[in-house]
Amino acid sequence: MFVHETVLLEETVGALHPRAGGRYIDCTVGGGGHTERLLQLTQPDGQVLGLDQDESALNAAKIRLANDLHRLQLIHSNFRQLHTVAERLNFYPVDGILFDLGVSSPQFDDAERGFSYRNDAPLDMRMDRSQKETALQFLQRLDERQIAQILFEYGEERYARRIAKKMVEALVANQLQSTLQLAELVREAIPAAARRTGGHPAKRTFQAIRIALNDELQALQEGLEAAFQLLKVDGRLAVITFHSLEDRMVKQFFQKMSQGCICPPDFPICQCGRQAQAEVVTRKALVPSDEELLRNPRARSAKLRVLRRLQNVSSSTDGSTS
Repeated sequence: MFVHETVLLEETVGALHPRAGGRYIDCTVGGGGHTERLLQLTQPDGQVLGLDQDESALNAAKIRLANDLHRLQLIHSNFRQLHTVAERLNFYPVDGILFDLGVSSPQFDDAERGFSYRNDAPLDMRMDRSQKETALQFLQRLDERQIAQILFEYGEERYARRIAKKMVEALVANQLQSTLQLAELVREAIPAAARRTGGHPAKRTFQAIRIALNDELQALQEGLEAAFQLLKVDGRLAVITFHSLEDRMVKQFFQKMSQGCICPPDFPICQCGRQAQAEVVTRKALVPSDEELLRNPRARSAKLRVLRRLQNVSSSTDGSTS
């Protein structure tokens, strides 16, 4: 069963201002919580398009949302393909789009998926299981410098070089096959004093490998750009992030889209003619309430940011111009 506690449910769906007859996209269907709420709030004729790269999530959503399949299209796809999917289905422009990033509870809790450092399983970590390369195969083709760079950039791991050295030694000796072997290797590579704070010592390493294997940050950048182009004027984009790298990327994208004149401050009159294409609705990211955290501790790092489109921009989809 793909059972998942939906994070920031009412805050996220409410931020999209759902209405009857509107069209909305959930780029990360997951457990189907956000999708279900969108369908409820857009009755009787609202339309929802749902994407997920995890087929097990989609199969569970089809069961959960069986009564609304006449208003719902579920597609197995990474959201980096959002523009292509929407164009193929003629599902644009839309009133609202949401992203709920990261790994869902069912993916963490299914030991076979290899996302958790607390369960013994093969080093898999594929978000899309139709993807051929597992985490182990990915690591086997990298050298020590490349692994260290991944750990530092995507995990912000200060002991990246020490861990990478240990990992390469273990890979060469064929002693790195499972999640628990990797977790123990990381624990041994980090100084004893550093293990006592900051949670599980392998957390950053697992995050970094997962992000790199699934190309998550580049996919997010492409997904955000596609999503903005699909929005109607006054349409809204809501994004939930779970770590600083994602949040920083979303924040920078929102800042770029909401930036107006870029002329030097000493220019008496604007010469660039640049106008803001969007408005940042959430000046400060929304976070889960204390009540939600008591119910779902895994939501503690969630942050929600919302953007509203102000004007049309050049787009290969709708052909409009600024």
